[in-house]
Amino acid sequence: MQLGEIGTGAGTVRPMSSPLLIRPTMAVFIGVELVITVALTWVGVAASGRVVHADRLTAAPRTALVLGSLVSDGVPGDYVRGRLDTTVDLWRRGALRRIILSGNGSAAAGNEPAVMRGYLLERGLPPSAMLDDPAGFDTVASCRRAREVFGADTVLVVTQDFHLDRAIALCRAMGVDATGVVARCDCPVWTVVRNHGRELVLANPRALWSAVTSAAGADVRRNSARSDGSGIRGRPVR
Repeated sequence: MQLGEIGTGAGTVRPMSSPLLIRPTMAVFIGVELVITVALTWVGVAASGRVVHADRLTAAPRTALVLGSLVSDGVPGDYVRGRLDTTVDLWRRGALRRIILSGNGSAAAGNEPAVMRGYLLERGLPPSAMLDDPAGFDTVASCRRAREVFGADTVLVVTQDFHLDRAIALCRAMGVDATGVVARCDCPVWTVVRNHGRELVLANPRALWSAVTSAAGADVRRNSARSDGSGIRGRPVR
């Protein structure tokens, strides 16, 4: 009996060769790493040079896209409160003209846009400057609806640093010329670490997939419009 063989009463059994087990596992790891790397590169390139410091924003008629997050019993959570406080500062310095409050407007989620609006009203921002988007269920929807529903071709995205590059990349993929400002965040350290990890492993690859599928869907719609003549003399979507 040779080394690596297993002796039994019935004879000698040769174990399965370990490379047959290792190779599929390595292929999976390599594939996952490749997807993460490609997604991270896409996000980084799309957002490159588009993150601005709040203190450097001069007075201008900008539209802010403030992305919603967890609210509880009518009170903004740490993340959305930081985004709203940054928005208040920008408004008071004349850096904004209107504000799109985009989030989950369902009762189960606490109606994020309504809570966000109430927070800004309490701090003296005029209701006429605010637009509620109760169907901003995720970043893709918020970006798409900013253009298609609210006519915003250019936005200043307000969210935390771990989320900002992806939000800018997605808005650009949805046809919105987006820049962004890093929102403050008095948040527990463990949640910040968790969110950075989530962005890298899950959110960025999902964002890349959303961008690819949205582009493919747009091509199908354009081709359909050409074939039936409806796209020849249409009013462009803002």
